[in-house]
Amino acid sequence: MMRSLYTAATGMMAQQLNMDTIANNLANVNTYGFKKSRAEFQDLLYTTIRGATAQVPTGMQVGMGVRPSSLTPILTAGPLVQTDNPTDLAIAGAGYFRLLNPVNDAIPYYTRDGSFKLDAERYLVNADGLRLEDIDPLPEGAYDLVISPEGEISYKDADGATVNTGQIIQLYNFANPAGLAKYGRNLLVETEASGEAIGGDPGLEGRGTLAQRYLESANVQVVEEMVAMITAQRAYEVNTKAIQTTDEMMGQANNLKR
Repeated sequence: MMRSLYTAATGMMAQQLNMDTIANNLANVNTYGFKKSRAEFQDLLYTTIRGATAQVPTGMQVGMGVRPSSLTPILTAGPLVQTDNPTDLAIAGAGYFRLLNPVNDAIPYYTRDGSFKLDAERYLVNADGLRLEDIDPLPEGAYDLVISPEGEISYKDADGATVNTGQIIQLYNFANPAGLAKYGRNLLVETEASGEAIGGDPGLEGRGTLAQRYLESANVQVVEEMVAMITAQRAYEVNTKAIQTTDEMMGQANNLKR
């Protein structure tokens, strides 16, 4: 009976992590470019009471519980929301924007959040001031910014003439995008698991295209998360019930002499 106490405890801890993951998904339902995660589990080692043989077709093995094995990001695209802001960009398909810190550009960051702004020097930056890589600032007096689906940047100058900058916003793919490390603030960092970033023009070699004046919403489905929350809660409850029942059985065994 002692074994069941520890087994049920592993189930409670696993469901707590599951609940933490669900809560984080729900908390980021309005976070642009956010990708939800799914908790995955594996059973633990087994105690073999009797092994299977040619004469005994089934053995006797008792499991020791469960453990978390992975928090897997679900990389399906979120719905696009129209904003009418000319510096907002959404990626329709695969790929990530690459951002650099203007003070220290040693570590590039990657994101699906395309809610860019113009800073004081008229660079395209995110909310934290990280600059979109290899894109020059817009000159003073430039207006009517246009970014094509292929990433080409143009604008109108003070005289009303259309100026094509010749610059293209690059997108980056990874062999295993699920292996990117979450840095917070809608940023991702390259790891050995993700592989090296492979950059190129939007719309080529499997990369998505850009949608100006749109943003990608989180791919979180509130109804699905609520159902998962109820399932996790019930699983947690039955594990606590297993501990309570084991405790009652142990109490009855201790009282046999009375």
